[in-house]
Amino acid sequence: MRYRPLGNTGLKVSEIALGGEWLERKSEAEVFAVVDACRRAGINMLDCFMSEPNVRSNLGNANKGEREKWIIQGHLGSAWRNGRYLRVRDVPSIEEAFEDLLTRFHTDYVDLGMIHFVDRENDWETVLTGGFMDYMVEQKRLGRVRHIGLSTHSAAIARKAVEHGVVEVLLYSVNPGYDLLVDPPAESIAIPDHNAPTLLGMDPERAALYDLCEERGVGINVMKCFGGGRLLDAERSPFGVALTVSQCIHYCLTRPAVASVMLGFETPAQVEDALRYETAAEEEKDYARTIVGAARSTYFGHCTYCGHCQPCHKGVDIAMIHKLYDLAIQHDETPGTVREHYEALEKHASDCIHCGLCETRCPFHVRVAERMKTVEAYFGK
Repeated sequence: MRYRPLGNTGLKVSEIALGGEWLERKSEAEVFAVVDACRRAGINMLDCFMSEPNVRSNLGNANKGEREKWIIQGHLGSAWRNGRYLRVRDVPSIEEAFEDLLTRFHTDYVDLGMIHFVDRENDWETVLTGGFMDYMVEQKRLGRVRHIGLSTHSAAIARKAVEHGVVEVLLYSVNPGYDLLVDPPAESIAIPDHNAPTLLGMDPERAALYDLCEERGVGINVMKCFGGGRLLDAERSPFGVALTVSQCIHYCLTRPAVASVMLGFETPAQVEDALRYETAAEEEKDYARTIVGAARSTYFGHCTYCGHCQPCHKGVDIAMIHKLYDLAIQHDETPGTVREHYEALEKHASDCIHCGLCETRCPFHVRVAERMKTVEAYFGK
């Protein structure tokens, strides 16, 4: 296992890490088996954004007595009430859930205290003005949070957090399906360090974020490396070809400021599969030639979440709705957190009036109106 500095935090993190999301539905024995496989592989960081009590207890018990071996990335602002996950922003609820996390993990601090799931401008303002950020700063002063971080899927919010100056770490969604443009405009950014001059251009906003994090010493831990499994499936991939696990990991680890890729392991076999990256030859990790070699026609009709369809005059976040739907259908049952993320959106698929204006802007010719009906039927609104 290779280790990388996490921004300016002084921490050295394994470049492959444990994201705990898909352990929620697993037994204690299954969680223990995954954690043990990670430990033996040299993985030293885990993420727990889940507020569900059983998975917190299972993860905490799996690491009991070995606190010093783990860098814990714990989320504040994720709570459990009446049998369901909630985002919370009031300080009493944040504090109650944080105390629960510490108790279940048998510790009195987290290495990385993440402000949980901030994707909207008004939510960021609430974090700054509603006492949340002040609470985080106080917890850092007390040593209960060693470093302050933020999780987001939005490049704009991520940039605001970095520029604010308090946030030291981002948990951010990174993969080629989110970053790359099929028909890059002139101002898109060329992908460096690859001998493939026709490789798709990068979204300028996302490229600028990575560079800013590198410049400011803000480390990035990656979520959604496989796009919910979509990039591993040729039928669902926006590129029309399947990338390998190693290619997806390599793409993320070659972005500026990225320290680690958080992977949602469900079994020890998945841990072993990811670990092949550590000994893979360069040609096995080369994602560029796989993407460049894809048939051009296969790019069309698949949402790559680029946002060119915006603005929607009804305020529907089309790209985010597509992203959450695509994540949901990768699994036999919709993960509760995906549904909660969808329900937390200000506007839903049911708010689409099917005017078709977004379809005229889409570079990939996605049939947005038709997909919105599908999403509405799936999520129920």
